[in-house]
Amino acid sequence: MKSWSIGVFGLVALAAIVASTFVSREAMVGVGIAASAAVGIGWPHFLAVPAKKTLAAVIGLAGAGSAVTAAYMPAPGFLEGTPAFAALGVMAVFIVQLVRGTGQAQRLESTLGCSAGVLLNCLGAGWIASARFNGVKEMVLVAGLSAAVALLVGIIRWPDRIVAPLGVVMAGLMGPLAGLVFSDIAVLPAALVGVVIGSVLVCFRRMTTLRRGRLNIPAALGMGIAPVWAVGALAYFIDKLLIY
Repeated sequence: MKSWSIGVFGLVALAAIVASTFVSREAMVGVGIAASAAVGIGWPHFLAVPAKKTLAAVIGLAGAGSAVTAAYMPAPGFLEGTPAFAALGVMAVFIVQLVRGTGQAQRLESTLGCSAGVLLNCLGAGWIASARFNGVKEMVLVAGLSAAVALLVGIIRWPDRIVAPLGVVMAGLMGPLAGLVFSDIAVLPAALVGVVIGSVLVCFRRMTTLRRGRLNIPAALGMGIAPVWAVGALAYFIDKLLIY
């Protein structure tokens, strides 16, 4: 698949995530589980590591568990279950590699890469936590629009030295603009959300351009959704630290 398809998958997932926060808690959980499953299935394919099915189950279940707990944990500890699922997921990745036995191919790459996938998948619960935080969903919208701008810039087939700073700047400008139009969020926190989210997304774009070989559909799906899903935690913590 073409590399631009990753950005398209990310935009579709982003729209579903943001829309679900304005529907119901059950919708957020459903989208969270679906996003976690997509990342779980696609991440091992993107890394091109062995034992894809087993590692997909580990990554997907860790992210889904984190999303469910974020939806139902009492305030203010919306993400208190996230570290537990991240730890369990990383331990499960190590166990999978131990079961595979010594001398197996790509054990180190698989362990490190899939542990990172577990962490990214668990951080996606931040979207749900941000939506539940004080019952105010404006930060979700600001973060979603900033991420959408960064993804749209990332689709442009220009060199990374141009796309990377452009994506960060455009996302940083979209944050305050969205904050002024759709909410009463101050300019500084909204700009910070845009810059941070834009920086993360353009870094993942660089990972895609550095990868050798063609992408299959699961790899493109996982790489498109993983960064979009993970930046939800950034929006939540910036909302919590700088606004309230």
